[in-house]
Amino acid sequence: MFDLIVKNVNVVTEKDIFFGAVAVKDGKIAALIYDGDIPEAKETVDGKGYYLIPGGVDPHVHIRYPGGSHRETFLTGTQAAAAGGTTTIIEHPISTPPQYSVEILNNRVETLKDQAIVDVAFLGAAGGEKIEHIQPIGKAGIVGYKTFLHEAPEGRDKEFEGLTSKNNFELMEVLKEISKTNLLAAAHGEDNDLVSNSIAKLRKEGKTYPMAHCESRPAIVEVLAVERLITLARETGARLYLVHISTPEAIQIAKEAREKGQEIYIETCPHYLYLTDEALVKYGTYAKCNPALRDEKRVKEMWKYLEDGTIDTIGSDHAPYTVEEKERKKEDIFVAPSGFPGLETRLPLMLTAVKEGRISMQRAVQLLSVNPARIFGMYPRKGNICPGADADMVLVDPDEQFTIHADDMFTMAKGVAKVFEGRKVYGKIKKTFLRGQIIFDEGKVTGKPGYGQWVGPEKC
Repeated sequence: MFDLIVKNVNVVTEKDIFFGAVAVKDGKIAALIYDGDIPEAKETVDGKGYYLIPGGVDPHVHIRYPGGSHRETFLTGTQAAAAGGTTTIIEHPISTPPQYSVEILNNRVETLKDQAIVDVAFLGAAGGEKIEHIQPIGKAGIVGYKTFLHEAPEGRDKEFEGLTSKNNFELMEVLKEISKTNLLAAAHGEDNDLVSNSIAKLRKEGKTYPMAHCESRPAIVEVLAVERLITLARETGARLYLVHISTPEAIQIAKEAREKGQEIYIETCPHYLYLTDEALVKYGTYAKCNPALRDEKRVKEMWKYLEDGTIDTIGSDHAPYTVEEKERKKEDIFVAPSGFPGLETRLPLMLTAVKEGRISMQRAVQLLSVNPARIFGMYPRKGNICPGADADMVLVDPDEQFTIHADDMFTMAKGVAKVFEGRKVYGKIKKTFLRGQIIFDEGKVTGKPGYGQWVGPEKC
């Protein structure tokens, strides 16, 4: 007898969409039922004709815990993930300290045991200061590395320890070490020299209004950094994952390098598809993110690369902060930290694109689940509905419209979730399943803390 059957659903797999049922046994998908009688199970969920899609794999999440527990914990962050239809998060190292060593990684993994609602994978920190740790942590269960091409933001040195490659020499040495592990190098591509000197110049001129953030980080900041990353990755043989790409120019450069045989993956985020730089005028520090939001023309061009398959993944870049941090010296846009929450809006924003006919349902699933799992070595255990995979699934009504309200969110950072407040979207999540257990049900998180597990780069 099966443990669970979800019936009367439009099942979305990597290859097709069919109306039928999915059977679960011992936390794994045991069978796909296309037609005929539905077998018995200990529990049966009637999907009422909704869609059953693979659980989301978010390739870009910041939790901050334990050093940033005033911003988010693994409990609240993974509750937000479950509510947003994400069953696996890939946590990026900006914490106190970041996981640049095996010891720090193990300490962070330990916190999952009494907190995590969804499964968690980790990137290791890679930077010029702690280069000797790159290979050891690569054998400890991370799914890739993260490095920044800019200096630590003012006052946040401890959060970026062992995480920055501040010049070409450091970056090349870091990529050399990463290439020896065959894991991915995920890189934040902004040119440090241009950014730091632009900020200094703007401050000297008294230009600290909200749009000055965009002026300090124009498109060329990303384009130069991406060109450098691609060149040095080609030289060192590193596999490259470009995070939160915001400009069509950078995507075109990466696309051309990929067509010549280089292994490069491209991630963007919903805010680079749905928001323009005008959001800085409306929301001020609450719309501040790195890279900066772009002009309307560039946003429209980003959609072309999403629609034609060039962009590989959609990451939320979930970046929790407190209201106090965002409000600090509001008259100077350069003081407040960059980022805002996104775990609970990633899926509905992309399902809205499906509803509007911009992308297909299978393309959305590819961006949100299949590709992140495959790229980071967790496929097909994660990211797909197929026999043998973890029974990570989301029951969703793609036709139900609702309004995003921060008050409905589970993240600790709901107070700074301003940029999508009041937006009407499609794709109401009814239930989220992790390994066959319902962890989110009709607006309530039902998963037990600690049920979420640490996930390494493994395949089933």
